[in-house]
Amino acid sequence: MNSYTTMKKKHQEEVNAFPMFFAFSKEQLYEGMEKLGLDKKDTDKLGSIGAGGYIRKADKESFKAMFARHEEERQAAIQADSTGDGFIFDMFLCELDDHEYGYIGDIEDTLNALGITEEDFVNNPRLVHGLEAAATAIDSRRY
Repeated sequence: MNSYTTMKKKHQEEVNAFPMFFAFSKEQLYEGMEKLGLDKKDTDKLGSIGAGGYIRKADKESFKAMFARHEEERQAAIQADSTGDGFIFDMFLCELDDHEYGYIGDIEDTLNALGITEEDFVNNPRLVHGLEAAATAIDSRRY
């Protein structure tokens, strides 16, 4: 497993373990509230995270901090890759595959998913190198 995939898996496990739920009906809402230790009447203690997701309002800062830490860890791994052949290559290889680069040949969805702007990309030759190497690796699978 590549280093990016390992980090991504670790981050996903942390998100999955965070006390939250998704509800699309009143029944699911009340079941989720119970799992969070809330009573049906405690809707004022519930915070939406969008897309039908909910957390306790008291957990809002912890939730935000978890995602901020995930981003800091990813950025630190990018910075630690001095050539673009390690973590950066792994990151692009994984995300290009996830966003079907091999079929559509477009990198825009990959850059968007990673939060990499055109300016970030253009100003970082390691990112350029890692992306080019990953795209070449995927392109070589076609033949």
